[in-house]
Amino acid sequence: MKVKEISTAAGVNPDTVRFYTREGLLQPTRNPDNNYQQYDAEDLRRLRFARKARQLGFSLPEIRQILARADDQHSPCPMVRDVFQQRLVVVEREIAELQQLRKRMISALAAWQEMPDGTPDGHTICRLIEHWDDPSAESCCEEPKHE
Repeated sequence: MKVKEISTAAGVNPDTVRFYTREGLLQPTRNPDNNYQQYDAEDLRRLRFARKARQLGFSLPEIRQILARADDQHSPCPMVRDVFQQRLVVVEREIAELQQLRKRMISALAAWQEMPDGTPDGHTICRLIEHWDDPSAESCCEEPKHE
């Protein structure tokens, strides 16, 4: 298969095929007649796998590790579970932080509806931000104090 053919079969952009080839995840051979890269069924399997792994949030180095373990005839599944469990903790924390940000944004927008526009006058930059106070944010955004 040529780049266009494997990309169509995998449902990805040809640039994705080229990227994974440069990164070493795919290992096409060269056609001696025209020097085109030729991909086989194994490359297609690896490309589909990499796409699914990316959709699940795995990084390129992690995908490379998974494929390397599989290439060495070792099950990558325990590593996949461990990485995924760790990643889930991080994602849940990020979701909680984004939910708090959303609450602050809703609160700020509600307060700003009643506030007049201001022009920077040497004392203020933007009154909306400078006069907004959210007690629930407390020290989320404070700079560390240096003594």
